[in-house]
Amino acid sequence: MNVGVLVSGNGTNLQALLDAEARGELAPARIACVVSNRPGVPALARAARAGKPHAVVDHRTFGERTAFEQQLLAELAAHQVDAVVLAGFMRVLTATFVDAFVARIINTHPSLLPAFPGVDAPAQAVAYGVRVTGVTVHFVDTSLDGGPIIAQIAVPVAAGDDAAALHARIQREEHALLPRVVQRLAAGCYSCEGRRVVERAE
Repeated sequence: MNVGVLVSGNGTNLQALLDAEARGELAPARIACVVSNRPGVPALARAARAGKPHAVVDHRTFGERTAFEQQLLAELAAHQVDAVVLAGFMRVLTATFVDAFVARIINTHPSLLPAFPGVDAPAQAVAYGVRVTGVTVHFVDTSLDGGPIIAQIAVPVAAGDDAAALHARIQREEHALLPRVVQRLAAGCYSCEGRRVVERAE
């Protein structure tokens, strides 16, 4: 399965995928390309160091969202991408994009969804005073972090945590979970029945 990774920033989740692939732990998935909606971000440098094809499709240069997403799709098609991973990709996708990869787009989010969707989820958790948060990997639909949930890991909120400390602990779990889900997606272990994810053994 050729996987396209969409990024917007630092790319630590991308790095986790690249490292897993280098260790032979991602097969039958293969990272075919990396595409950013922002130029000059560290994630692109990570892709370059790994020898992966990478490109920028800057959303700010398009007059409307559909044109931006069509260009994204064209870039992915050029690399024969079968599935898409949103790894810190900070754009909500519309049906133009989602319908091209039904049940083949996954996203990672630093909370136990449906709690704390959107940006700054660790800060939301700290502000709300919860004792437990975590990480979720889910299929993507047109909602904000609302697609069917594939896997979650709980992370305790420690006394005195600020958003940065909590996020760092969440990321350690995220960097382990995301490659595992991508590998199992490529192996055909996940399917959707309505809003329910069905998982089978490899």
